[in-house]
Amino acid sequence: MYKSLRSLTGAARPLALAALSVAIVGALVAPGTASASAFQLKENSAKGLGRAYAGSATAGGDASVVVNNPAAMSDLKGTYLQTDITAINFSTKFSGSATDASGRPISGGNGGDGGTTLPVPALFFVTQLNDRVHVGAGFSVPFGFQTEYNQNWVGRYNAIKSRFQSLDTTLSGSYDVSDSFSVGASFIAQKTTAELTNAINYNSVGLGQVQQALMAGLITPAMAQAQAAQINAVVPPGTDGRARIYGTSWAYGWQLAARWKITSQDKLAFNYRSKISHTLKGSANFTVPPNAAAAFGVGGPGTAFSHTQGTAGFTTPAVASLSYWHQAEKFGLGADVAWTKWDVFKKLEVTYANPAQPTSDQVFNWKNSWYVSFGGDYYLNDKVTLRAGVAYDSTPTNSTYRDPRVPDESRTLATFGIGYKASEHFEINASYAHIFVNTANINGVHSATGDVLTGSFQDYGNLLSLSAQYKF
Repeated sequence: MYKSLRSLTGAARPLALAALSVAIVGALVAPGTASASAFQLKENSAKGLGRAYAGSATAGGDASVVVNNPAAMSDLKGTYLQTDITAINFSTKFSGSATDASGRPISGGNGGDGGTTLPVPALFFVTQLNDRVHVGAGFSVPFGFQTEYNQNWVGRYNAIKSRFQSLDTTLSGSYDVSDSFSVGASFIAQKTTAELTNAINYNSVGLGQVQQALMAGLITPAMAQAQAAQINAVVPPGTDGRARIYGTSWAYGWQLAARWKITSQDKLAFNYRSKISHTLKGSANFTVPPNAAAAFGVGGPGTAFSHTQGTAGFTTPAVASLSYWHQAEKFGLGADVAWTKWDVFKKLEVTYANPAQPTSDQVFNWKNSWYVSFGGDYYLNDKVTLRAGVAYDSTPTNSTYRDPRVPDESRTLATFGIGYKASEHFEINASYAHIFVNTANINGVHSATGDVLTGSFQDYGNLLSLSAQYKF
């Protein structure tokens, strides 16, 4: 019996590849846990969050412009040190069902709450070299997420744990061309890491290869029926293994910016951040149940589902933003518009060191997204500032390609905040935001082994941000 099942091993190798490919791809595009769509993070300023990031580059007095718009450093007279931290609480709960490649229901629950609570830190330094030149440095996290479902949920063949993070170190400079116009530029060094796990349905691996052999005319229907019966007896439904993927990469990018003082009360700023292209390098590790290893001859050196190294090309998208601010005596009002070029994420190609797992790719076909916000400040007195804002962010995903690693949908933010100026040199800020997310439908997404998940995700988010700024 085992010998006849092992004859499927050569055909099973493409499925091993597919399982690995989908796992890596899923990790890179898992849901955003914050205010921006997909896995983009805007959380680098408590002041900005309080007004939903309206006037993010033009409101003034915020050292986060080191990474958001370097030209706006011209508004910071002197030397500033600022630290921000945002606690991101994101919830995602699934409702639906799953079937295997043969149409049989997959056992398991709905996965629990796949969200988590994570801190996102940021640190900025800005100083004025002379009347026209400013320089600054910043550390921030522009992309990241973490989700984790229960080990035995119905969608375990698509995703269990996903963790993705891009850490930026940014060096910026600005120059005042005139009293009303400045330009800026940044160099960005970005480190990206990805880690994920998912289950592998070895029963579907075997049955899928029987079906492929039948369609290719390599076996008769009677032979296919007999081999399927053998697989169901030796490797029954629920025979699961595990895959764990880890990869990391350093890559570099840039941004260009401009800031205009339109009038004594109005400012406008533009920023363009380049895409950053990575080649993630890492390892893929598998666990294979003894009965599946014996039946298919997999899991050993040089075979499918064996530990191997791999690489995957991945690009964090370009972002263009426009920021406006109107300053009055007792209040300030602002607006921001940002465009993220997610259409660079058409597909992801994965290459493996193990020749038993040839190069493959996964299609996503994401679209570009928009972020629009309105908000403002109210100066209660010389020491206390109140803030509020609203924002809308469109998703780059759609129900045709959405999967459990990407239960992302368009969302609306409602925010408020408070600032306290303790002295001429020191101030603190706190902000809160609630994120309302549209229902994210999953329209029959397939795992690498042909398992089908159908249903929807209900998501929401809460953000709490704190900052401290010292002016020397």
